[in-house]
Amino acid sequence: MGMVIITGRGKADIALIGLAVMGQNLILNMDSKGFVVCAYNRTVEKVEQFLANEAAGTKIIGAKSLEDMVAKLKRPRKVMLLVKAGFAVDEFVKKLVPLLEKGDIIIDGGNSQYTDTQRWCKELESTGIYYIGMGVSGGEDGARYGPSLMPGGHPEAWPHVKPIFQAICAKVNNEPCCDWVGKNGAGHFVKMVHNGIEYGDMQLICEAYNVMKDILGIDQKEMAEVFEEWNKGELDSFLIEITSDILKFKDNDGAYLLPKIRDTAGQKGTGKWTGISALEYGVPVTLIGEAVFARCLSALKDERVKASKVLPGPSGKFTGDKKVFLEQLRKALFASKIISYAQGFMLLREAEKANSWSLNYGSIALMWRGGCIIRSVFLGNIKDAFTKNPQLTNLLLDPFFSERISNSQQSLREVVAQASLMGVPTPAFSAALAFYDGYRSDVLPANLLQAQRDYFGAHTYELLKKPGEFVHTNWTGHGGNVSASTYNN
Repeated sequence: MGMVIITGRGKADIALIGLAVMGQNLILNMDSKGFVVCAYNRTVEKVEQFLANEAAGTKIIGAKSLEDMVAKLKRPRKVMLLVKAGFAVDEFVKKLVPLLEKGDIIIDGGNSQYTDTQRWCKELESTGIYYIGMGVSGGEDGARYGPSLMPGGHPEAWPHVKPIFQAICAKVNNEPCCDWVGKNGAGHFVKMVHNGIEYGDMQLICEAYNVMKDILGIDQKEMAEVFEEWNKGELDSFLIEITSDILKFKDNDGAYLLPKIRDTAGQKGTGKWTGISALEYGVPVTLIGEAVFARCLSALKDERVKASKVLPGPSGKFTGDKKVFLEQLRKALFASKIISYAQGFMLLREAEKANSWSLNYGSIALMWRGGCIIRSVFLGNIKDAFTKNPQLTNLLLDPFFSERISNSQQSLREVVAQASLMGVPTPAFSAALAFYDGYRSDVLPANLLQAQRDYFGAHTYELLKKPGEFVHTNWTGHGGNVSASTYNN
C-alpha cells in the first residue's frame, strides 16, 4: 500500500512532529476542534499507519518529509514538536530553521529542561523565527480531551497560537487551563515545578497508604473506601481518585493487583530537575527533594531486603483509636500538601526574580486546576490567594491556608511521631513538618553555624543589632584579625 498523503485540502493550521500516543492524541484533539493538522514522524510509515487508522475520516493530512510538511502550512507556519527532550528536539530544530522564515513559530511541547528553551529562544533571536517551550500535562487522556498547557518563550508568537491552544486545553468553569506564562524558559520551568509537586503529592499519598497498611493494619478494600471518602472533601483531586481505583483493582486471579507490584519506582527526571533548581536558586523545596530521594531509595530493593534482616526497628503495636488516627492522617496529608505547594511557589518566585520573568501565580494555579495530573479543588484556593494578594510571599501566610494549617499541624505531628515510633518511614510528611517548624521560627540556630564558619574559616558574621555589617572575631587568640572574603549564601 502506498503513502496515504491527502493533498488539495487547503493549507494546514499547524503541524505536529512525533506520533507517539501523546502526539497522536493532541492531533486528534486539534482536529476535533476544527483545526487542520499536518502530521509528520521521523519514520514515515507511522504517518501512513496513523492516517489509515486513528485519523481515518478526519481532516488530518500527512507529510512525507519536513519540506513537504512546511509546504502544507499556512503562514505564519506553526510547527509543534512532541519528541524526546534534549538531543531529538535539538536535531529537529536545526533541520527546521533553514526551512522556515521570519515570523514562523516552533513549539516544543516535550518535557524539555527550561534552560534548553532559554538557549533556543536566544539562538533564534537573529533569525526572526519564534520559539515556544510549552509544558503539556494530563497524560494520554488529557492530550486527547483537554490537557493543561503552559506556554512560554517569544511573546510575539502567543497571539498566533493562542486560539488553537485555548481551544484544545481543559476548561474549568469555562476558563481555559492555558495562558501565556512568560518569556524564554518560563513555560517549561512552570511545567518542571508542576512535575516536582506531582512527585511530592504522589509520595505523600504513598506514605498515607503505608501508614494505613503497616500501622493501622487496614485491608485494601477499606483503604479504597477511605481514599474514596477523602476525595469528597478538601483533598478532592485526580491523584486521590486514581489511588482509590488502584486499591480496588483485582488481577485476573481475583486477588488485588497492587501487592504484586514490585516496590521500585522509576522517574523521568523532572522531579530531580526541580530539586536541582531548588539547590541552585537556594530555595528550601525539601518535600519534593525527599520525594525524589524516596524513589532513589526504593530502587535499592536488593539492599533493602538484606538490611531488613540485619537492622532492627521498633516492635510496638498501634494502640490508639483507629478512626481518630485516620482523621489525623487525612489532616496531615492536607497540611503537607499545602506546605509542598507553598515550597513550589517559593521556587517559582525566586526563579522569576533571577530570570526577569513576570509570572502570574493565580493564572498558573488555574492552569493546574484542570487537565493536569495535580489537578485538584485546592488549586482554586491557591488562585484565590494570589488574586487577593499578587505580592503574597508565601501561601502559608494567606488567611485561608494559615487557618487550614493551624487546624491540621497538630495532626501532622501525631502522624510523624506515631510513624517514627512504629518504624514506618514518612520522609515527605517529616520534611513538611520540619519545614513548617523552621519557617515559623523567628530564631534558628544558624547563629552558631555562622560562628563556626568564622572560627574555622574567618568567614565573618553579622550582629543582630547591625545587619549588613560583617565582622570577624579572633576566636582562638592566635588567629589574627584577617578575614576571608565575605560570602553569605
